[in-house]
Amino acid sequence: MSSFAIIVVSLLTCVGQLCQKQAVENWRHRALGWQEKLFDRWLLSGLTALGLGMLLWLVILQYVPLNIAYPMLSLNFVLVTLASHFWFKEKTGWRGWCGIACIMLGVILVGAHL
Repeated sequence: MSSFAIIVVSLLTCVGQLCQKQAVENWRHRALGWQEKLFDRWLLSGLTALGLGMLLWLVILQYVPLNIAYPMLSLNFVLVTLASHFWFKEKTGWRGWCGIACIMLGVILVGAHL
């Protein structure tokens, strides 16, 4: 259960980051006031996903030691890199992919304790 919940937090955080990026992409080359930016649907969606992720994280911390749970959130780096590669067509070099592989290995090693 705790591994699944940590994955859900990582997914919510990833969605939140992607929505924030989409919001600023929508603002690019447009003269928008702060009110229009604050009520952008992508920004609000991102903040909602991040807020839900934080609430679930607080529940997780009641049951999983921080020194195990927090390293598992490194999965965010993997998810955001992959999603930005496919959604925003951002380039990731070989060093980035090697780093992602190292992070995955670390998550697997730490996750073996759950």
